[in-house]
Amino acid sequence: MATHLKNLSDFNAAELPSAKGMRFALVVSSWNDKITGALADGAREALLAAGCSAEDIERVDVPGSYELPLGARWMADQQRYDAILCLGCVIQGETRHFDFICDAVANGLMDLNLEYGLPFIFGVLTPNTLEQAIDRAGGKHGNKGVEAATTAIRMVALKRSINK
Repeated sequence: MATHLKNLSDFNAAELPSAKGMRFALVVSSWNDKITGALADGAREALLAAGCSAEDIERVDVPGSYELPLGARWMADQQRYDAILCLGCVIQGETRHFDFICDAVANGLMDLNLEYGLPFIFGVLTPNTLEQAIDRAGGKHGNKGVEAATTAIRMVALKRSINK
């Protein structure tokens, strides 16, 4: 999807299910903390705006994006959350390190989704530059944290509707 003219965080709040009574964990990478902090703030604000109470949102930090799957697994093992939002930022560098980290995180989180039957939301930016990261962490292209929160709410609501 081309993002050069689109704010990716635009959504119709009236179409979003209520998050009242839902519990969320935010697992946030400390690496690129100005970016990931903005993602976490956006996610938290979106969850609160959708009706989630502050007491039903818990944040833990992990050193980097590579550690997101394990941190998320530890949160899932607490059996207190309806969804776990994994927020990070891996900026393309000059080596293949970027490819290995992004692949490991994406596959790790997908495996957790299937193993636990719980939404583990991929809120990891994978930009080419710091400028692109800023644009997607509250800049001109919105905030990926907001997108992660709205996805989490929708997935929890879907699961609840299926399990009625």
